[in-house]
Amino acid sequence: MISKGSYTEAYVWIWLPANTEPVVVGKLEADGDKVYFNYGKSYLERVNDTRPAISIYEPELPLKAGVLPLLGGLTINGCIRDAAPDAWGRRVIINRKLGLKGAGTDTANFDELTYLLESGSDRIGALDFQLSPSEYIPRSVINASLEELLSSVERVEKGVSLTADLDQALFHGSSIGGARPKALIEDQGAKYIAKFSSSTDIYSVVKAEFVAMRLAELVGLDVAPVKMAVAANKDVLLIERFDRIYTGNGWSRKSMVSALTLFGLDDMMARYASYETLAEIIRHRFIEPKETLKELFSRLVFNILCGNTDDHARNHAAFWDGEALSLTPAYDICPQGRAGNEASQAMLISGRNNLSQLKTCLETARNFLLSDEQACSIFEQQKTIIDENWDSVCDEARLSDVDRKLLWGRQFLNAFSTE
Repeated sequence: MISKGSYTEAYVWIWLPANTEPVVVGKLEADGDKVYFNYGKSYLERVNDTRPAISIYEPELPLKAGVLPLLGGLTINGCIRDAAPDAWGRRVIINRKLGLKGAGTDTANFDELTYLLESGSDRIGALDFQLSPSEYIPRSVINASLEELLSSVERVEKGVSLTADLDQALFHGSSIGGARPKALIEDQGAKYIAKFSSSTDIYSVVKAEFVAMRLAELVGLDVAPVKMAVAANKDVLLIERFDRIYTGNGWSRKSMVSALTLFGLDDMMARYASYETLAEIIRHRFIEPKETLKELFSRLVFNILCGNTDDHARNHAAFWDGEALSLTPAYDICPQGRAGNEASQAMLISGRNNLSQLKTCLETARNFLLSDEQACSIFEQQKTIIDENWDSVCDEARLSDVDRKLLWGRQFLNAFSTE
């Protein structure tokens, strides 16, 4: 049995741009409840290499020798924490190691080093974590069927220990983020995140996300491609990964950081995250800032129009190439249940205001270098396209009449949002 604090150090490995094999980049060491990082000497000496070293992320971890300080209030570097599992992955690891009942288990049973070292290696972004500085051994490369993964999900939700085969099937995807049941699969030369229905769903959440993602694509947003599948008579949403590129010689990985890391915040400070601050960071540090600002504003508008209030700072991310940032395709656009009409976004929109209304977006349009007329044009275009394509996209998803009536006018194009 692994207990909290069993690991005191871990080696960080990275896939440099266009590489299909990782190199060791540095070391993490625990000091009380904090984890510190320092680059390895051999990595820092790669400056004249054909594949020169890049920082894991600047300004947080610049290419400097010695133990690097943590930003104020953090216990681990944000760009490292981005590669750790979130709620669902932690539940899988707890089930794997302790067999405790799933939903009620405290994820604080283990520390961050344990979650980094006990999760699968095919994690989001370009990092992985090992006990060795010289030998890279990937954890779990199994490509399980959707039926096997569904069986694993059901056991974790019920708090039943996994069998050896099912353990390996679900463990592969334990490093990815989010709270809902999910896993990783590879099919016909593409990698996907598979999202499953939960036993607690009162409507088809995976189909609702499919509808939102497809409509987001139709309104012109840059979104991850999605498709629906069926396994064991249950719906599965497949989201194509955009942090992996097949080169012919293997898979390369793209470095990513969450908006939470861009803000210099952790999960406990996420309430301070705002679209206005993200817009400011884009203006100063992103490539093609004007186009990126319009894209982010359009994503905010669509989140409001489709009822996705779970737009927290981990659900926005940027690619990092060692020099500059660029916005990743949109992901996790999922309408959320709402009891009444009034709703609020997870991130602040205009000042301290986060009400899910288009007029709140209008208040902050200038921060995205948009005029009132341009903002209103985005509003009207999206509303029209959602309205015109609603039936066809719901047909594509085979969404039931009950779920259509539940979602339309409540999550999608809610009167409170559009007034």
